[in-house]
Amino acid sequence: MEYTKLGSTGLDVSRLCLGCMNFGSERDWMLNDTDASVSLIHEAVDAGINFLDTANVYSRGESEEIVGEALASHDRSKLVVATKVYGEMHDGPNGSGLSRKHVIDQCEASLDRLGTDYVDLYQIHRWDEETPIEETLAALDHLIETGRVRYVGASTMTAYQFTKALYTSDIEDYTRFACMQPEYSAVARHEEENLLEVCAGEDVAVIPWSPLAGGFLTGKYDRNEDPDPDSRAAKSDSVRSYFTTDNWAVLDAVRSVADAVDATPTQVALAWLLEQDVVTAPIVGPKTSEQLREVLGALDVTLTDDQVDHIAAPKTPTYSRPVS
Repeated sequence: MEYTKLGSTGLDVSRLCLGCMNFGSERDWMLNDTDASVSLIHEAVDAGINFLDTANVYSRGESEEIVGEALASHDRSKLVVATKVYGEMHDGPNGSGLSRKHVIDQCEASLDRLGTDYVDLYQIHRWDEETPIEETLAALDHLIETGRVRYVGASTMTAYQFTKALYTSDIEDYTRFACMQPEYSAVARHEEENLLEVCAGEDVAVIPWSPLAGGFLTGKYDRNEDPDPDSRAAKSDSVRSYFTTDNWAVLDAVRSVADAVDATPTQVALAWLLEQDVVTAPIVGPKTSEQLREVLGALDVTLTDDQVDHIAAPKTPTYSRPVS
């Protein structure tokens, strides 16, 4: 396993982060098997992955409970456990958002489900338009000062919002966000001149979610065939949104490079991300031992500059400003 620092911090994390959204029963594409989920977490940790990411809203806390069960048989000090806050956890007032009440209440609830005294990384899952960022940052700082949180991070917002949060932390002397979770893959590159520029300039770690574009980049779909009725693409508009001419061309490039380096499309798509200087650790979500071994194999794939460019060539990102 390879390890790297989380942005400008001294925290060492594995180059792949185990995403735990699949561990639960909220959706029919999830693993929906606690014993199998715990076993897969054990296997990932034994392989050297020390970075686990979940969220309170994943199956309404079930994912955190499963992670907690797996943590019980490992040395907690060797693992970096991350969770998130924002989404709705109960009906009525204060059931969601980033108010001081919701942030602190949900942190306590996450700690209970995880069976731990602290989380290494606590992230705001979305931007809250109805709560001043100063209130949210103060609540997060309180959690750090009281020992319940070690580092803080963010996910999925505009470059302006993230920059505002960083600079507000500087002005008010709150702990800065150490990382950002954006959507990023070879077919989702819209953040390259938005959030990713901020992260590079501010030395913030990048933990991409959906690095395989909902399974599109695994190569299991074909442009000339309807997806299998039991597949995630058949049940998810978000996955089918990747079925565009440009994206099929990217997948063709991924497949051709995979053939050239004797790897799978999954491994090449992850290796392409790992070649991006700004990327710290893509979040992978295997549901079987075979899938876990496949994603781990991406760490052994080395791409040439020409191969990296070949995969990028069919796709022109949507830039945030005109290009002269």
